[in-house]
Amino acid sequence: MPKSAGFSLVELVVTMVIAAMLAAIAIPAYSNYVRKSRRTEAKTAVLDIASLEERFFTANNTYTNLPANLGYSGAANMAFPVGSGYYTVLVTATDATSSTTLATYTITATATGDQFKDTQCRTFTVTHQGIQSATDSASASTATVTNTCWH
Repeated sequence: MPKSAGFSLVELVVTMVIAAMLAAIAIPAYSNYVRKSRRTEAKTAVLDIASLEERFFTANNTYTNLPANLGYSGAANMAFPVGSGYYTVLVTATDATSSTTLATYTITATATGDQFKDTQCRTFTVTHQGIQSATDSASASTATVTNTCWH
């Protein structure tokens, strides 16, 4: 009787267990890497909008809440999606009310959708003074959180 070729059931089970262990390690690591790479999109958008605000201020002597004035689509004082849509950006600008009160803006990118699972860097913020900050899922904005998220 000829010897049959193939794999035994034990060999197949061992192979499947090894593949499952590799997937259990690789999939969460890959997902975390993807979330970190999406942060770059948010940081780029926030810094781009900040530079556009400064350009607008140079021409108009005031900042703007209207994304259309900065080349983005959206309504004034409403968050609008940027890039691939994993972050929404809200631009808040105030006019100078007197010679002692300066015009200001704050730009905040907030994670949405699948990116909302990023517990380390939930929001990115830049102010008219160029101050960069970030918050985590607990809304904590510490120096450690900011350094982790912006660098």
